[in-house]
Amino acid sequence: MDKILEPIRVMYFRANGGTAGAKEAFDILESRIPSRRGRRFYGVFFPETAEYRACVQKVVGEDAKSMRLEDWTIPGGKYLTKTIYDWSSKLPELPQIFMEMAKGRMVDTNRPSIEYYRSMKELVLYFPVVDST
Repeated sequence: MDKILEPIRVMYFRANGGTAGAKEAFDILESRIPSRRGRRFYGVFFPETAEYRACVQKVVGEDAKSMRLEDWTIPGGKYLTKTIYDWSSKLPELPQIFMEMAKGRMVDTNRPSIEYYRSMKELVLYFPVVDST
């Protein structure tokens, strides 16, 4: 399903070693914010550079620098979406799922792929596609 995503202001921690360092990056990110309660978490991957960022949506008044995090905006635009249930057992499959999402689509290589951790059981993947309208 295609979806238009609005830009999202986040704070992030860059993973060491790309996706292989994702868990450690999220552990560090979560240790630096006051609470996880009510927060939206995202994993962002840049295929061109293999950079992975563990992100949390920014709350008004938060200062990323004081938490030793980076400030950034996840780019909006047109994305193809897919919901994954019981995602923690399917982490090794995510790269293949993203590749399948790309089949037959015009990929927007200027934007990253996004993982939105809706809950402990539900993950929404966002794959950037060219808006032909």
